Amino acid sequence: MKNRIAMRQVFALTAVLIVATVVASAGFAQQTLSIPPHGKLKPLFNGQNFKGFETLLQTHGINNDPDKVFQVEDGALHISGEEFGGLVTKKEYENYYLRAEFKWGEKMYPPRLGKTRDSGIQYNLTGPLKVWSRMMEFQINEGGTGDIWVINGTGVTVDGQIYQSTAEPGPKQYIRIAHIGRGPLVNVTGYRDPVDDLEKPHGEWNLLELVVDHDRILYFVNGKPANAGTKANTTRGKILFQCEGAEAYFRKMEIAHLK
Repeated sequence: MKNRIAMRQVFALTAVLIVATVVASAGFAQQTLSIPPHGKLKPLFNGQNFKGFETLLQTHGINNDPDKVFQVEDGALHISGEEFGGLVTKKEYENYYLRAEFKWGEKMYPPRLGKTRDSGIQYNLTGPLKVWSRMMEFQINEGGTGDIWVINGTGVTVDGQIYQSTAEPGPKQYIRIAHIGRGPLVNVTGYRDPVDDLEKPHGEWNLLELVVDHDRILYFVNGKPANAGTKANTTRGKILFQCEGAEAYFRKMEIAHLK
């Protein structure tokens, strides 16, 4: 009888410890996936011109945009998608909170014709300024907005797994990390993730939030936690709003230093 009572006490204590561990873990996850304290948000893009930015195009290089791939329309950045590249900050940033609103246009260009619309916010760009420099990316992609890319030597740990890209051409030069709850990708224009699509319907504005907190990164899409990484091997650099074969718009790009 005494043995049975003792066993029950052991089981009860074990159950309490398990519940306590789960609750603590859930609390830690909730704390991790929230925007940390920060200063006042300030405009990164003034909605009038490209002051503080440079244009980068794969064919035409830096600050040479004869086809007007990048334009300001009604206070928003209009990216035609016609050529690979992006609008990139002149300054480097570290330890910040970035907010931006984004929506797709209609036009598509080779080599993405018929494929999912694609763009992104590239950050921690370092080294020579070129298309796909050494950097990380907040992926914007039909069915996969909120994914992480590590490119040309950057790396990060997500859910205990290390993702390390290489600077040399090969299968590990570009590594993609799925956002929380994402289903399989289908590379067809207009695709929506039937499992957990974080994007709003096509043509509507989406809120994207990025935290770069020393070697920790956090992604949010429309207020929902999308991704989290630690031990990033790059913590500062320029920020680029990408052009990759699909018409896109960005507005209300704001940035604040973390406290």
